[in-house]
Amino acid sequence: MAKKASDKILSNKNNLQVIYEDNHIIVVNKRAGDIVQGDKTGDKPLSDVVKDYIKDKYNKPGNVYLGTVHRLDRPTTGIVIFAKTSKVLPRLNKLFVSKVIHKTYWALVKNAPAKPKDTLVHWLKKNPKNNKSTAYAKEVTDSKKAILHYNTLKALDNYFLLEVDLETGRHHQIRTQLSSIGSPIKGDLKYGFDRSNKDASISLHARQIKFIHPVSKEALDIIAPLPKDPVWDACL
Repeated sequence: MAKKASDKILSNKNNLQVIYEDNHIIVVNKRAGDIVQGDKTGDKPLSDVVKDYIKDKYNKPGNVYLGTVHRLDRPTTGIVIFAKTSKVLPRLNKLFVSKVIHKTYWALVKNAPAKPKDTLVHWLKKNPKNNKSTAYAKEVTDSKKAILHYNTLKALDNYFLLEVDLETGRHHQIRTQLSSIGSPIKGDLKYGFDRSNKDASISLHARQIKFIHPVSKEALDIIAPLPKDPVWDACL
């Protein structure tokens, strides 16, 4: 039976929402606007915030080890996993590469997809100049195959809540594929939504992750609380 960490925050110190932690891994609920690793903006990355948290909590002298396993787009919220030991980092990386980690996203869209439930298959090509991907129905030069499965969970007053399971992990995959079927994500100006969210977020949330712990071999099922927002509140 899976050990479940569901809709709870273990620590919210300095706006860092820790939702699971053991000796080997730490899982946080990323806020919109946080960058997972440092970039050209020079803004303090989430990885450094987590290091500060570990250093303070365990009173660690010197540098704190932290391995970045995966990333989320800056305007996206939800689950991010970090490795607390060098022993577990390659094991977590292997889980992601072998696709045995099951990730589920929630997305709010204005326009209902033509089908309430479907599998989308496209070929995505990234343009590094504008950091944007384009979806094609057939393979084109330098494109990568992208597959996702979605299901409409709920119809709200003005939006639709979609649950999305990724079969591949491509650049801006969910954003690009949903936009290509006429259902851009709320707040996502880059991919065709008509206005931004007040906090510059997009309404895409890495909601749940399931995997076998690479050290303890325990089945983990972790759920990230939704952002505090009236529209997200209506999803529950």
